[in-house]
Amino acid sequence: MTTKDWLLDESPSSRMQANAGRAYRMGLAMLGNPLAMLGAAIVLVLVLAAAFAPWIAPESPVGQNLQARLLPPSWDHWMGTDELGRDIFSRVVYGARITLMIVALVALISAPLGLIIGAISGYFGGWTDKILMGLTDVFLSMPKLILALAFVAALGPGIENAIIAIAITAWPAYARIARAETLTFRNAEFIAATRLLGASHTRVILSHVLPLCTSSMIVRVTLDMAGIILTAAGLGFLGLGAQPPLPEWGAMISRGRTFILDQWWVATMPGIAIIVVSLGFCFLGDGLRDVLDPKQGGKS
Repeated sequence: MTTKDWLLDESPSSRMQANAGRAYRMGLAMLGNPLAMLGAAIVLVLVLAAAFAPWIAPESPVGQNLQARLLPPSWDHWMGTDELGRDIFSRVVYGARITLMIVALVALISAPLGLIIGAISGYFGGWTDKILMGLTDVFLSMPKLILALAFVAALGPGIENAIIAIAITAWPAYARIARAETLTFRNAEFIAATRLLGASHTRVILSHVLPLCTSSMIVRVTLDMAGIILTAAGLGFLGLGAQPPLPEWGAMISRGRTFILDQWWVATMPGIAIIVVSLGFCFLGDGLRDVLDPKQGGKS
C-alpha cells in the first residue's frame, strides 16, 4: 500500500491514520482553490516580512534624512520617501510586524472569549442564554469602529489599548457562532452518554462542545482578520492607535494625506499594503470555509 492509499483509506485502522487522511484531503482541497492559495501566499509573505524585517528593509524605519525627503519611487527607494526622508518601503516592511501583532493578539483574546461565552450560553440555555446573548446583542447593535473609538477614548491612545478595544468589539460575533453550533448538538446522544458516565458540565463543555465549534471559529477568525486590520488602520489614521514614530500603516496614511496630490506615494504605498493583506486574509478565509465547513463546501 502506497502512502497515498494509506492516507485515503476509507477504513482507517487508527486515529492517527484518520487525522492524517483528513489533513491530506484538506490539503488537496486547498491546492485546488487558486484564490485560497493566493491568500495563503500573501499571508505567508506578511509573516516572512515581519520575521525577517531587519534583513529585508534596506534602511531604518525611523531614521530621518531631511535631504532625501519626499523623493519619488526609484531604485534607491522602491516606494519613495516621506516628509522626514524615511524610506517608505522599510516602514511598510516593519509595519507588517505591527499589523501581524495586532491581528494575532486580537484573535487570541476575542476568539476564545467568544467561543466560551457562546458555548456556555448554548449548552445551558434558559436564563443563562438570555443574559449572555442579551449582553452580546448590546455589543452587536453598535458599529465596531465606533465602539472601538469609544473604548480607546476611555483607555487612552496607544497600540496596547487599541488591541484591547478591538478585541472587546470582536468577541460577540464569535459568541453567536459558538452558540448556534452548540444548539445543534447539545441534546445529541453522545452528550447524554457523557453525562451518564458522570462527566461534569465543565468537562462536557471543554472536552466535547468547544472542539466541535473550533472549525467554524477558525474560518470566522480568518475572515475577520481583514476587518481587524482595517479597524486598526482606522484607529491609527485617527491618531488613537500606534503612536509615532512607529511605522503603522494607518498612521502612515494619515501623515501622507497632506501630500496626496503632489507626493501620492506617501499615502498610497501603505494603503496598497492594507488592501493586499486584507484581500489575502479574505481569500484564505474563503478557502478554509470550503474545506472545513462541509455544508459550504458542498455548495461550491
